[in-house]
Amino acid sequence: MESTQLNQTFRKTFQLDIVNAEESIYSGKAKMVIVTGELGELGILPDHTPLLSGIKPGQVRLIDTNDKESSYYISGGFIEVQYNVVTILADTVIRAEDIDEQRALEAKERAEKALLGAKKLDDYYNTMVVELAKAVAQLRVARSRRR
Repeated sequence: MESTQLNQTFRKTFQLDIVNAEESIYSGKAKMVIVTGELGELGILPDHTPLLSGIKPGQVRLIDTNDKESSYYISGGFIEVQYNVVTILADTVIRAEDIDEQRALEAKERAEKALLGAKKLDDYYNTMVVELAKAVAQLRVARSRRR
């Protein structure tokens, strides 16, 4: 296959849907999306191999068709890539500009304080570790937006 034919077979965008249990947060064409999967960072481009993966709490970054970058915090969830359609499903999705940094900082401090008095094998300890991870992830997303 000649290079001009090969280049024409690859797409420049894909359909991206970011949803939570209540609403669609983003639905449109994208050039790229980056998430933190269970095994590390995933960068999804057009014509990506089909994939299903868990996503850790953290940042989702997308680049739209106008090369504008947007960031979102997700509480964890799943990403599915199928034939140039990418779906991210999460319990909680917050646009970076909507994150209340002070509230996230207070949640982080509460979780850290609770962990000091908890026993490591206790369910409460595990819950606080998860809450701490979520608060730290929100702070990272909020602070990366300012940069």
